[in-house]
Amino acid sequence: MENAKIKNMYDLSQSIAGEYLSQFTYPWEVLKGISDFIKKLGPTLDPEIYEKRGENIWVAKSATVAPTACLNGPLIIDEDAEIRHCAFIRGSAIIGKGSVVGNSTEIKNDIIFNTVQVPHYNYVGDSILGYKSHMGAGSITSNVKSDKTLVVVKDSRDSGEEIETGLKKFGAMLGDHVEVGCNSVLNPGTVICPNCNVYPLSSVRGVIPANHIYKDADHIVAKKEK
Repeated sequence: MENAKIKNMYDLSQSIAGEYLSQFTYPWEVLKGISDFIKKLGPTLDPEIYEKRGENIWVAKSATVAPTACLNGPLIIDEDAEIRHCAFIRGSAIIGKGSVVGNSTEIKNDIIFNTVQVPHYNYVGDSILGYKSHMGAGSITSNVKSDKTLVVVKDSRDSGEEIETGLKKFGAMLGDHVEVGCNSVLNPGTVICPNCNVYPLSSVRGVIPANHIYKDADHIVAKKEK
């Protein structure tokens, strides 16, 4: 499960939560503490850069927030981020510098790194999206199993290792520079390692090794061509 470790998934300099993530081995271990981390970090933010807009909500003055967006805390929206029309941020979320949360996109209990795009009709719950990752229109993270059992991360394509997370709610961990095609579903416990490309209409599960193309229609994972 080496591929899925935080040190191999993310450039921690590309998130205001980098120091927090560095305390853990695997990214899903971070999920339970996001809310408390925001409540602790928020009051320390520079008031010249961030303004407090409600209970446990801090928004960078350079960020753009549509008047129709719904913001619930705990929440930090970092510099130059864009929150578009009818975006719904349910709370326990960090939106990174220059990131886009788009029309009718719902965000809940997430760390979204800098320069991430979830711009069109996405649901992202109990997830971490790495630097410059992108979710195509209509792609979602499914964060609860249909049988409501606890999520197990399965690395069937590499080490064969399985890790019991103890979590009922676990969406997807996207590494840096991951591209997710339109209308794809990332099933509970999905870990997509850096520089991967997921084809549109895919149903993804388990650990996808770094630098691969996931073609759901063919049920294969192919190495990306250099």
